[in-house]
Amino acid sequence: MVKFLSMKNIFQFEVTQSIISRINQLSSESQPLWGRMSVAQMLAHCSVTYELVYENIHPKPNFFMKLVLRFFVKNYVVGEKAFDKSSKTAPYFIIKSDKDFEFEKKRLVSFINKTQQLGEPFFEGKESVSFGKLTASEWNNMFYKHLDHHLNQFGV
Repeated sequence: MVKFLSMKNIFQFEVTQSIISRINQLSSESQPLWGRMSVAQMLAHCSVTYELVYENIHPKPNFFMKLVLRFFVKNYVVGEKAFDKSSKTAPYFIIKSDKDFEFEKKRLVSFINKTQQLGEPFFEGKESVSFGKLTASEWNNMFYKHLDHHLNQFGV
């Protein structure tokens, strides 16, 4: 059965606060309902989406990889269909090292707040490193769906 989300707008203050409230329900002892990441690794993993927007620390895909991403991955990432529990991820999203829970939590919340404050106009037509130009709606879907997926993974 295909699950579609009722996509909330991450650019709205109330939605952002709801996501942050869910993050604040986590503790360093929170355990996943599925998967192998620790809660701190999950927070760091969620920050990668924002690092790709705000920081230049990840390698950019080459021309061939961009084509593959645009034609075979983009719709899955920016569409409204929920992620499967066992979804594959890009190598730079894989967090193997131990992370500091409080640091990662503050960092992710900061990214979420910055995104909400910049708002939809900032993201309308903004270039994605992986997918090319996206609409604000596609950015929203990517941000919200990813956060919701991993917060559900940890039961919040």
